[in-house]
Amino acid sequence: MKFKDYYATLGITRNATPEAIKKAYRKLARQYHPDISREPLAELRFKEVGEAYAILRDPEKRFQYDQTYAPYAAQEEAPAPRASRSYGDTSRPTNANARPGEENFGNILDEMLRRPGNEAPKTRGLHVHGNDQRAKVQIDLEDSFRGAVRSISIPTYVTDNDGMPMVGKRMLKVSIPRGIRGGQVLRLAGQGHAGIGDGKPGDLYLEVVIRPHRQFRIDGRDLYVDVPLTAQAAADGTSVEVPTPEGTIQLFVPAGSSAGRKLRVRGKGIPGDPAGDLYAVITTASVPLHTAMAKRAYRALKAAFDFSPRTNSDR
Repeated sequence: MKFKDYYATLGITRNATPEAIKKAYRKLARQYHPDISREPLAELRFKEVGEAYAILRDPEKRFQYDQTYAPYAAQEEAPAPRASRSYGDTSRPTNANARPGEENFGNILDEMLRRPGNEAPKTRGLHVHGNDQRAKVQIDLEDSFRGAVRSISIPTYVTDNDGMPMVGKRMLKVSIPRGIRGGQVLRLAGQGHAGIGDGKPGDLYLEVVIRPHRQFRIDGRDLYVDVPLTAQAAADGTSVEVPTPEGTIQLFVPAGSSAGRKLRVRGKGIPGDPAGDLYAVITTASVPLHTAMAKRAYRALKAAFDFSPRTNSDR
C-alpha cells in the first residue's frame, strides 16, 4: 500500500503541536472545500485533508501511525518520530465526551460553514458566496403539456457521525411548468452550495431533459408523428385519425400525397408563446394479403397495369 504522509498533506512538521495541526487543517479545509473552491481536484484534496486530520488530531491514532509508518518515512528521508512523544493536550478537552487532545471534526466544519442550529462564533470576517450547482431533471413529453412536480436528488457535502467529510444527498421537489421544452434551464435561487459565514448560498440550475417518446419525435417545440397510408389511399386522398399528446384529431390527406410528405397542424406541438406545431409525416403501408382471394386480386391488378420501371430504358 502506498505510504500516505499525513504530515505533508497538512503541510506541517512531524513534531507539530495539536494547535498547529488544527490551524493547518482549518486553513486547508477552507481552501479546498467544494462549496467554495473552483480547483478541479478540490473535492479529492478536501477528503485527503480530512483523512489526515482525523488521524493526527487523535493522540492514540497519531502514535500508532508514527510507529507503523516510521520505516516508510525514513525511506523518504523524513525523521522517524520518538515513541516517547506525547501528543495530547489534556488541559482543555473540547467536550465532556471527547478524549484528551481530541476535538470533534464536525464542529470545525460547522463553525466554518455556519450550519443551521450551530452556535459557533462567526468565522473571523470570512464571508464567501456559495457556488452554484448544476443538475438535470428528466420528464416525459406529457409533462410539458400538463406541468408536473418531480423529486430529484442533489449531491451535498456533509460530515458523518465521526466528523469525517463525505458526499451526501438531499431530496428536492421541483415544479415543472407547463410548456417547458427540452434543453431549457430552470433556476432555483438559493438551492446551490451553502455559503461560508454570512455568504449567501448559490443557485441551482436544472437542465430539463425530455425522455424519448415511443410515438412522437421532438424538435424544439415541434412534434413529428408518422401516419402510415397505402399508396392508393395517399394517391386518392383520405381522412385519418392522427394522435397528439392531448388526444386524436381528424386530418385530411390531400390527393396526390406520397411517402415523406409532411402535413402541418398549427399549434398542436408543445405549448408556448407561440406554441409549436405538429407534423404528420406520410409513410408507406403495404396491404396485407392474408387470403387466397386477396392474392388473386393483387395478381390481376398487377397484370392489368403491366408496369415495369425499366420500360423505355437503355438495355
